[in-house]
Amino acid sequence: MMGLGISLVRVLTSSNDYYSGSFIAWLITAALGFLVIVYRLINWHKRASQKWLKAAAKAKKQVWKKLNVPRSGHLWIEDLAYGQKQPSTCCVCLTSLVLPYNGCSASLRSDFVHRCVVCGAAAHFNCSEFAVRDCKCIAQAGSSHVRHHWSERWFNMDENPEMSAFCSYCDEPCGVTFIDASPTWHCLWCQRLIHVKCQAKMSKESGDVCDLGPLRRIILSPLCVKEVDGGNSLSLITEEIIASSVRGQMRRKQRSRGKHGDDHPVNGKLQGATTATRDLDFVLNGFAGLNRSSSDIDFHCLKKNGRIKYTLNGLMHNKGGTAICGQVKKYALADLAQDARPLLVFINSKSGGQLGPILRRTLNMLLNPVQVFELSDSQGPDIGLELFSKVRYFRVLVCGGDGTVAWVLDAIERRNFESPPPVAIIPLGTGNDLSRVLQWGGGFSKFDGQGGLSTLLQDIDQAAVTMLDRWKVNIREENSEGYMEREQSKFMMNYLGIGCDAKLAYEFHITRQENPEKFSSQFVNKLRYAREGARDMMDRACADLPWQVWLEVDGKDIQIPKDCEGLIVLNIGSYMGGVDLWQNDYEHDDDFSLQSMQDKMLEVVSVCGAWHLGKLQVGLSQARRLAQGKAIKIHASSAFPVQIDGEPFIHQPGCLEITHDEQVLYSFSYNALDAHIRGLADGSLLFHGTPNLIVHVFAFLLDDPLTLETPDTAPCHLNF
Repeated sequence: MMGLGISLVRVLTSSNDYYSGSFIAWLITAALGFLVIVYRLINWHKRASQKWLKAAAKAKKQVWKKLNVPRSGHLWIEDLAYGQKQPSTCCVCLTSLVLPYNGCSASLRSDFVHRCVVCGAAAHFNCSEFAVRDCKCIAQAGSSHVRHHWSERWFNMDENPEMSAFCSYCDEPCGVTFIDASPTWHCLWCQRLIHVKCQAKMSKESGDVCDLGPLRRIILSPLCVKEVDGGNSLSLITEEIIASSVRGQMRRKQRSRGKHGDDHPVNGKLQGATTATRDLDFVLNGFAGLNRSSSDIDFHCLKKNGRIKYTLNGLMHNKGGTAICGQVKKYALADLAQDARPLLVFINSKSGGQLGPILRRTLNMLLNPVQVFELSDSQGPDIGLELFSKVRYFRVLVCGGDGTVAWVLDAIERRNFESPPPVAIIPLGTGNDLSRVLQWGGGFSKFDGQGGLSTLLQDIDQAAVTMLDRWKVNIREENSEGYMEREQSKFMMNYLGIGCDAKLAYEFHITRQENPEKFSSQFVNKLRYAREGARDMMDRACADLPWQVWLEVDGKDIQIPKDCEGLIVLNIGSYMGGVDLWQNDYEHDDDFSLQSMQDKMLEVVSVCGAWHLGKLQVGLSQARRLAQGKAIKIHASSAFPVQIDGEPFIHQPGCLEITHDEQVLYSFSYNALDAHIRGLADGSLLFHGTPNLIVHVFAFLLDDPLTLETPDTAPCHLNF
């Protein structure tokens, strides 16, 4: 870098314009000097932080037995050694995770490490099995209170550090390397920070009792979780554990032992190896379903990038701090506090940007891992809902797209809860239209600049509750003679489309199924949608829709425009990633009512092809409003693509009948409600298409359940 700067200086100073060249050369030299200073400051800060980590680890080792905190072994998964907001220091040997350690050559460096899915600590492959049992214990039923579980601050859990980087006892700054401050611990339950020198004082005054912090209402307290015998037919809680191949670990151990002998580093010191190596000739990928014993686990082989690894769903521990193949543990809930409103979390790791694994690990650290579930083809929402079946009041958080939300709602409906849990959303899908109308945002990136997941969870705790219409779609297919051959039912919350928009969704869906790894970005997914739209502009496959499809609303035939290539039935005011097709805020020359997602009415609009959809996306055009009603029938004399809430399929000749099914509860962002109220106060905002204001006001003023009477409906129990 310095050589390049000198060369640039020589070239510039040789210019005829002496003064101009000298000034530019001076600027470049100053910039290079500034970069060198910044680089040295960053390195100094890293060294100081690592020194503090070692001091905090040493202090914890000295007083760990006196803390008398329930402990558990770590649950390791194989993960990248580097990444944003990831620990960079091994929790065992206290050396760098990304650089060769203990004298190893750079050729032995691995880009993968073991990372605990519960507390977030990380360790080298060679070190993880020698980690001490210092992970937080998720089941402490029988204890009188929760104690602070102090741990080294391997990384900054708070995404808004300037708000809470102070000692919870003395209120002095934590983690400021420019002053002579004490090393810092943080609690794995309440996320508070404390100076090591302040912990003993606080313990004498308060007994080290932890109140679970600002998220206490939605955290499933470990005092309410108990471990039950494997033979009991209670709920089985599973955690996915992905470890590296045992053979690979043996080879790495042999290389390490050949260089360092038979000793292994533990918390910065060497300890003799005491764990016998097990040579397994199989790999595990087990799913422990509800009411299944550990003997029922299925075994499968799993290979990826030429490396064999074993996975096992289940919480498992050995006598050390390492997750191994063993007995699957079962948990049950009991004795919840009266004001507790625990949050049940479902994560679809395949939705949208495929951020599920990172999101799950972070939520495990902020909440109790027992309340966090990952959805997959083999595990649906039922296992989590079964665990919470005896919890009277709780909330649900769905991390995924609109299809994932519908999946969870179907499972909730089958349970027939006395007080159905309201659902909040972390949008991970492509369009996220339902999340938009409920003010949870159109993508996960929204939360990066607003305090991160900690702030989001506080918003969920304070969220209001609103109603949303849910519609039943009866799909009838007919033969050439007009007789019904097959009938099935689906449910709709957002919209239903037939024609050009459904064709785009169907082609996108097929492409994603063939190459799912290419759809890891929401932005790229939208570009692929645009590409499919460009293709449709050329072939116009749905140009004959007005002659093949006829529309019936509340028993009346509705004329379809001749230039129509698609019909869209709307329940909410967001389509295709935020497009408002009904446009309540504009003046129209028709007599239709304002759109609302809780009025038991549907709206029907038409679009004129992929080019029209593109103009709608950028706000250069409007959809044509055709009808509004409570019962809609769409008849088709030929096969057409159809999508229901983004799930596309080919509908054979027949009929689509849409009728009202029920109203479901959703959590509505409290911050958005506050903005609505301010808008109403100054007259700048009308409450069109948004939830009932009275519901919101009661939602955040009352802590007890509320029974709300809505027009033409039975009493609806709301829980807050």
